[in-house]
Amino acid sequence: MIALKREILISGSPRETRVAILEDDRLVELLVDRPDARRSVGDIYLGKVEAVLPGIQAAFVDIGAEKSAFLHASDLIASDEDEDPAEREGDDDDNGDNGTAHHERGRGRRALPDIGDELKRGQTKLVQVIKEPIGTKGSRVTAQISLAGRFLVYMPFAEKVGVSRKIESRDLRTRLRDMVGGLVPKDAGGWIIRTVADDLTEEVCKREIDHLVGLWKKVKRRSGSVRAPALLQRETSLTRGIVRDLFSDKVDSLLVDSKLLFNEIASYLKQIDPSLQGRVKLYEAEDPLFDEYDIEGEIRGLFAQRVELPTGGYIIIQPTEALTSIDVNTGRYTGKKDPEGTILKTNLEAAREVARQLRLRDIGGIIVVDFIDMESRGNRDKVLQELRTHLGRDRARTRAFAVSELGLIEMTRQRVRPSLWQSMTAECPTCTGTGRVFRPEVVVRRMERSLKRASADHKERQLAVRLHPEVALYLLEQEPNFLRQLEKQTGLELEVRDDPMMRLDEFRMMAKPAGRDVTEQYAVA
Repeated sequence: MIALKREILISGSPRETRVAILEDDRLVELLVDRPDARRSVGDIYLGKVEAVLPGIQAAFVDIGAEKSAFLHASDLIASDEDEDPAEREGDDDDNGDNGTAHHERGRGRRALPDIGDELKRGQTKLVQVIKEPIGTKGSRVTAQISLAGRFLVYMPFAEKVGVSRKIESRDLRTRLRDMVGGLVPKDAGGWIIRTVADDLTEEVCKREIDHLVGLWKKVKRRSGSVRAPALLQRETSLTRGIVRDLFSDKVDSLLVDSKLLFNEIASYLKQIDPSLQGRVKLYEAEDPLFDEYDIEGEIRGLFAQRVELPTGGYIIIQPTEALTSIDVNTGRYTGKKDPEGTILKTNLEAAREVARQLRLRDIGGIIVVDFIDMESRGNRDKVLQELRTHLGRDRARTRAFAVSELGLIEMTRQRVRPSLWQSMTAECPTCTGTGRVFRPEVVVRRMERSLKRASADHKERQLAVRLHPEVALYLLEQEPNFLRQLEKQTGLELEVRDDPMMRLDEFRMMAKPAGRDVTEQYAVA
């Protein structure tokens, strides 16, 4: 199997840090950190229970944020699974709700404690953020604290030593488990050996164990000296987190354009893995780093609904409140004489691109992919396997189900934070999020109904109507007699003015001669 070429690019400024992860020279992940939208996953708080809801086995906890955090009963107990935090920052079957059943499924059907027995209103509780606020929902938190190091994860309230599932060698898993088990202090909690720990030595392991145990002692001391709600421990910066979780000998290079960040990374690597320092380079060329690698062009296309495929097909990505739908089309690619072969090729390309776009846009929750219908069961299985193979590169947990009778593949991807579409865009004030605006003829009919209402009120006799120039042009060219006929019907004296400051589907009615805006008074649908 040919190894992937992997690169990490970090572009930093005082107001924003951006990290681009490339595989075989293609952008597959984009992470953005700004002071006004700081990442909070991993932060540890002393929270105060605001409400306990036995009906949904959950509680709301005040952590000092704008919205209370959500704590489910399943997050009061340790998971049975060996998970590396770089791959588990949310539920693999998360549908975006802060609610109920999917938490139980994520815990392997373990019996949950009764939330009413465990928590009381006003009680303080140590919690850690595992999902950032998304939409109208606050953060999701867990009482199962974990502290991540380079090679190990320390879980003070757990009991066993586990190994990341991505370390597949049975002998290696046994060796690492025995080594860590022999070094950790007695009754010191649980430990997970991370994916990058395959070459871990006893000396490095002991040093990291001591560091993480010491960090936990500091958190505990601080929790006894502050008043809830209070932040006890902040997760490391985006840059350090990327180096800790992703930068290994499997990454060919790390390029950074900020001298400050370069020095920070070099200093951090000196502590945790000096052997990687030679792979870090300071980018000093005149052209911006992201321009040099054509990342800016990729970013501009991140929010387009349509994504082209290499042979001429395309996919359409449409996020909705409940799920994200992805539609696959052959487009201009029609093949030669084998329709099934043409469809299979398009679907295989689409499967690879879907997996990439989910990572790139950081889309989470439920995703439904409508592949082109295929007659052959074997071909449907090939497409599913191709999708699963490329999803395997994703740090987020994913699950793709078999192709349905309608040719759909339903899947889930863990949701830890808002997607890039949510975090980097705002609702259009004109279309209010629909992506559509009324056509000129519809605007004119709405205006007509409002004018007739104003006439029936008998309060206004002279009105000036302001329209977007495109709507005014439509009136002039398509309905040149409209105003004269409407004046005859209503008895109003009307004047139309084009106004480039108006939205395309907006109109305003101004009473003359005072110039009062009476639009809202007479507005109708």
